[in-house]
Amino acid sequence: MNVETILKVKGDAVVTIPPTATIAEAVDLLAAKRIGALVVSADGAVPQGILSERDIVRGLGAEGVSLLDRRVETAMTRAVVTCGPADQIADLMALMTERRIRHVPVLRNGRLAGLVSIGDVVKSRVDEIEYEASSLKTYIAGVS
Repeated sequence: MNVETILKVKGDAVVTIPPTATIAEAVDLLAAKRIGALVVSADGAVPQGILSERDIVRGLGAEGVSLLDRRVETAMTRAVVTCGPADQIADLMALMTERRIRHVPVLRNGRLAGLVSIGDVVKSRVDEIEYEASSLKTYIAGVS
């Protein structure tokens, strides 16, 4: 199973924010959309960074509430780990675990094609395992 399979189920919408927006605006957007990360992009298509709840909490711990007035680009993670639609879910799961990241933008020809969370990956894997178990039960019942 590959990343494209997840995108077919969840869709390809990605919530982005420009690097010049304030952290306060990012917090409002995260809360309004009930999500854990924003892709930082000036044009909404090419990622420049990613801003997660974790980035904001770390910034608040270091700077206090003054962080909220700063620009997103000052707190975002610049080294964005990305994947492609053809990447295998098992490989992505391993990458997310190894790098300790929860959100990975999906790029197609260098442009945003979706965003996959660790929850999406786990759900996909559980669905795959349940399907395999169901198929085996059906096969065994048919053989007996």
